[in-house]
Amino acid sequence: MSFLELERSLGYKFRNSNLLELALTHRSNGSPHNERLEFLGDSVLNFAITIFLFEKYSDVDEGGLSRLRASLVQQNSLATIASELNLSRYLKLGEGELKSGGCNRPSILADCLEAIFGAIFKDSSFNEVKIVIEKQFVKLLNNLDLKTMCKDAKSLLQELLQSRKISLPRYLIVNINGAAHNQRFEIECVISELNIKTKSVGDTRRAAEQSAAKMAIDIITSSNSNYLDFNLYNYKSIKA
Repeated sequence: MSFLELERSLGYKFRNSNLLELALTHRSNGSPHNERLEFLGDSVLNFAITIFLFEKYSDVDEGGLSRLRASLVQQNSLATIASELNLSRYLKLGEGELKSGGCNRPSILADCLEAIFGAIFKDSSFNEVKIVIEKQFVKLLNNLDLKTMCKDAKSLLQELLQSRKISLPRYLIVNINGAAHNQRFEIECVISELNIKTKSVGDTRRAAEQSAAKMAIDIITSSNSNYLDFNLYNYKSIKA
């Protein structure tokens, strides 16, 4: 199979095309497959995005930068870019994955894109793969909403409710499972005035609270919601 069109879309010409083919090979197709390149590409991607954010947003603190980065490298963002590159056309999958529609599965597409970044790094240098990454992420990078993304879900939910003079949510521990060194927290977020209750589980109490808060935001700001006339631009990119 020719990769010329894909290379044009990437803006990168492989010296060793076998690396690109390996990056496009899912483990369901047998060995060798792309998981090691995916592992490498994940680190390369995070580093490249970190440098971009660090240099562009000098007034954003560490927590804000972390949330910005998380919003960019999440699975949905990667899968969207992979779809724009038409990666499903080039994937090498096992028969079972092909029959079950694996070529369009977001997790497979996202992993494949990371593997390609790893392959480019192996084929060239960090500077070259950084250029490719910035090109592919340019739309997302240019549309970052700092006002929203630099705040966590609990803070955003608090501001959302305060803007409409609604009492703040309560976070209740429903259950704690597991040994002391490996606990799982089940947290309920309660907004009594809106009759909203959301429940989430996390490895820490904070993570569970953040996830429950985001679920509450999802309910309040959904397109068919009757709760509030409030536009929380880009809130879906928040990660706990």
